[in-house]
Amino acid sequence: MVTKNSSFPNKVNKQPKQLWKKRTASVSRWLHIYLSMVSFVIVLFFAVTGFTLNHAEWLGGKESKNKITGQLPLKWVKVKDTAAIAKLEIVQLLKSKHNIKGEISDFIIDDDQCSLSFKGPGYSADAFVDRGTGDYKITETRLGLVAVINDLHKGRDTGKKWSYIIDIAAIFMSLLSLTGLIMICFMKKKRVNGFITFGVGALICYLIYFFLVP
Repeated sequence: MVTKNSSFPNKVNKQPKQLWKKRTASVSRWLHIYLSMVSFVIVLFFAVTGFTLNHAEWLGGKESKNKITGQLPLKWVKVKDTAAIAKLEIVQLLKSKHNIKGEISDFIIDDDQCSLSFKGPGYSADAFVDRGTGDYKITETRLGLVAVINDLHKGRDTGKKWSYIIDIAAIFMSLLSLTGLIMICFMKKKRVNGFITFGVGALICYLIYFFLVP
């Protein structure tokens, strides 16, 4: 009886530790599974666009240009004080009337004209407004679907909201990697081989960088 009673506290001490391990492994597994499902489209998108970026010359889309002309109210531009030029109204009119995409990147005012540039993924529009007459000319350029997804991959001319999407995607993929690493820690039979594979993979990446990158 004494022997049984003396071993009982050891079992009690082991239970919380084992429970903590089980809960950590269970949470990591749950997160890994559902993060994998959520991140699937994100990982696929960045994988495909990584290839299209690396081989842009193979997949270059056909560039299309569109010429647009029109006239805006003369009172918006024919003013002595350049600060009185109706910048907001001009931008809103061009975007709504001609379905101009992207965000305004430049608005330059000269003595005789105003020049505006709109930029978006795989898209640009340049407008020139005659300050003496109110006439304007727009050259709209579209570079095709591949250029659009490449710019989305790089976050170029995509605006602040898309930059948040890139940050969220990075967090998802980081959590996916970390939960996978935590899971391998609780697999006794695969733990050593898992960490060896991890180390070999990291070494291969470094060697590729060291020997192949100029």
